[in-house]
Amino acid sequence: MAVGIFDSGVGGLTVLDAVEKRMPEVPFVYFGDHAHAPYGVRDADDIYNLTIAAVERLWEAGCDLVILACNTASAAALRRMQESWVPKDKRVLGVFVPLIEALTERQWGDNSPPREVAAKHVALFATPATVASRAFQRELAFRAIGVDVEAQACGGVVDAIEEGDLILAEALVRSHVDALLRKMPKPDAAILGCTHYPLMEEQFQQALGSDVKVFSQASLVAESLADYLARRPDMLGQGTDRLFLTTGEPKRVSDNATQFLRRKITFQAA
Repeated sequence: MAVGIFDSGVGGLTVLDAVEKRMPEVPFVYFGDHAHAPYGVRDADDIYNLTIAAVERLWEAGCDLVILACNTASAAALRRMQESWVPKDKRVLGVFVPLIEALTERQWGDNSPPREVAAKHVALFATPATVASRAFQRELAFRAIGVDVEAQACGGVVDAIEEGDLILAEALVRSHVDALLRKMPKPDAAILGCTHYPLMEEQFQQALGSDVKVFSQASLVAESLADYLARRPDMLGQGTDRLFLTTGEPKRVSDNATQFLRRKITFQAA
């Protein structure tokens, strides 16, 4: 009954932590492609091929349902995978859907025409690849009108978090927020469009100011996944073990992950 969680590095652990707390009875298998992180500077074909390899490994671990807890993979690879690659007895889902639902206050299956929403000026903080894909803007446009989205590519933040250098990560966050505010001085809402960024959520909020509503993905994904599995319990795979898999060096990744989640995490080679 295992469910797979995939990310290019440790960022997806924010999603894992939230879904484990929401569904403690479900064994989750986490796959971090640390050997090829970060994905945010790679081209779309490279991201697609790496994501396919990771998903196949999670299927081997007994996970019929895999969550791409990586905005870059969700933006650059997910639609192509769903349209031409994922077999009928498997599911691969991304992390954009719960975020769009929260921002527009409408369910994903609601196909009524786009309508006005509360947020008019939205700041999007994401990796260069996610920004370049314009996936968030495209999905938002299907459901909302009159929303101005200003995207800021946050180069270096993922690298700093992966290296455990949170002082550098905080400095980069403030720099990127300053750059965005020069383009959009008064955003109503901000999207943390990378699963690494919740670790810096407090720093984003401080730099943006208390009037800006910050949307972070982990808890939204957890609630969405719980609802999905309640409707589709058949998508729980045959796996029974909680596992942490990495393409990187297991000890180093385990140390970083333990620091990241503040509990003991032990990765093994994928």
